[in-house]
Amino acid sequence: MMKQWISAVLLTCSMSLTIFAMQVQAKDLPDFTELAEKQGPTVVNISITSVVHGNGGGMGFPGMPNDENLQELLRRFGIPGMPGMPGQEGGQDYKTQSLGSGFIISSDGYILTNAHVVSEADEVLVKLSDKREFKAKIIGADKRTDVALIKIEATGLPKVVVGDPGALKVGEWVAAIGSPFGLENTMTAGIVSAKGRALPQENYVPFIQTDVAINPGNSGGPLFNLRGEVVGVNSQIYSKSGGSMGLSFSIPIDVAIDISNQLKSSGRISRGWLGIGIQEVTKDLADSFGLKQTSGALIAGVEKNSPADKGGLEVGDIILKFDGKPIVTSADLPRVVASIKPGKVVPVEIVRKGASKTLQLGVGEMPNEQADAQPSSKEPAKPESNKIGLTLRELTPQQKKKLNGKNGLLVVESVGAAAQAGIRRGDVILGLNNNESQSVDLFNKQINAVAAGKTVAVLVLRGENTLYVPIKVSK
Repeated sequence: MMKQWISAVLLTCSMSLTIFAMQVQAKDLPDFTELAEKQGPTVVNISITSVVHGNGGGMGFPGMPNDENLQELLRRFGIPGMPGMPGQEGGQDYKTQSLGSGFIISSDGYILTNAHVVSEADEVLVKLSDKREFKAKIIGADKRTDVALIKIEATGLPKVVVGDPGALKVGEWVAAIGSPFGLENTMTAGIVSAKGRALPQENYVPFIQTDVAINPGNSGGPLFNLRGEVVGVNSQIYSKSGGSMGLSFSIPIDVAIDISNQLKSSGRISRGWLGIGIQEVTKDLADSFGLKQTSGALIAGVEKNSPADKGGLEVGDIILKFDGKPIVTSADLPRVVASIKPGKVVPVEIVRKGASKTLQLGVGEMPNEQADAQPSSKEPAKPESNKIGLTLRELTPQQKKKLNGKNGLLVVESVGAAAQAGIRRGDVILGLNNNESQSVDLFNKQINAVAAGKTVAVLVLRGENTLYVPIKVSK
C-alpha cells in the first residue's frame, strides 16, 4: 500500500514538473496575436485576370476538333469548358485568374507586391481585410527585383511600419501574412534562416531566407519582425512539390521601397552599371593568382567603352571594395553597383597581379540590352594537343574582327585536364595567368614552363561570356 502511495506521489510530481516545464517553455515562445490583430488589416488579397488569346483549335490545341460530345462529357465530370470549345465566343480568347498578396505602404492607396504577381494582368482587383474591393492601377513593375507598385483609389487606409532588414539576426522570429491558395489573411511564422542569400539568375537582391511556410498565393505579402515592422516582401520558395518545404525567400524591404519610390516618381528604374563580367574567386584561382584569400569579385571580361573600361579596370583584376563597401563574394558586386546613382564617381579597391590599387571610377547607367560579338567555332585542321590537353588554332582575321581586334586562340579539341575543368571545343582562350594569348606557340611555352601539380588560370570566352577556368597541370 505504501509503495502504491509513493508511486502515485512520484507520478503526480512528475506530471507537475512536466506541466511546469511546458509553461516555462510557452512563456519563452513569441506571442503573435497582437501582430496579427494590428498588421492583418494592412495586408491585401490580389486577384489578377488575364486574357489569353487562343489559336482557334478545339480545346486550345491544334488539330483537336470542337466536339459537342466531348464538351458534354467534361461537364458530367465537373470539368469546365476548355478554350476553343463551342460556346466560348468563337473559341479564340479566354480569361485566366491567379491570386497573390500585397500590403499597403501609404494611407492613400499605394500597395507593394511582386512583379510576377501582376505581370501581364489585364485587370487587378484588390480586396481589403474589411471585404471592400477596388480595381487597382499598376504604377510600375521591376522584373529584376520582382517588385511592383500598384494603386487603389482610397484614403485613410491602415499602412505598415517599415523596419530595418539590416538589423535582422539569423534565428530571429518572423511572421508572414498573405493569401496562400486564396485563404485570405493567413499568418505563418518561423525564423530567419540566412541573410544576403544569392539565388541563381537573381543578381540584384540579397534575399532573406526563412523557414516560414510560404505557398502559392503568399507572393507579394509582407514579412514582419516581432515588433510588427515589415522587413521583407515574400517572393520565392524552393519546392519539389509546389508547396512549402521550409525554404522561403523574401526581398529586403529597403530594396523594395527604393524600387517603389523610383516607380512612383518616374515610372522607371535607374541602376548603376560597369560593363564587366565577373566570377567567384575559388581556392584554385586564388592559388593561381598568388592570393592568400578567396574574397572579392574576379573580372573575367570588360566591355569596350564601358564605364569599367574608361575607368581603367582590366581583366584579371579582383575587386575587394566598391564605394567603401566590402565585396566578400562576387554576388555582392552587382547589388552594390546597381544601388549607386549613375554618374557618381566612386573609389574601387582592387588587386592587380598581386599588388593593391585604388581607382576612381564613374558609374554608368545600366542599358536595357547588351550584345557582344560571338566568335565562330568552326575550324577544319587539328594541330597537336598541349600539356593540359588543349588543341588550339589562332583566330582568322574575321574572327579577330568580331573580338574588336583582340588576340585569342580557338579550342579545336579539349581532352585530359582541360576537358575535366570544363573547357570545350569552340571556346576561345584569351589569356593564361593574366598574360594575353598571342599565339599557339607562346601559350604552349607558357604551359610547359608551369611545374607539375601547380594550378593555372585560363581566361576563356564562351559565346558572350568570359570566365577564368582553373586547371591543375598534371605530373
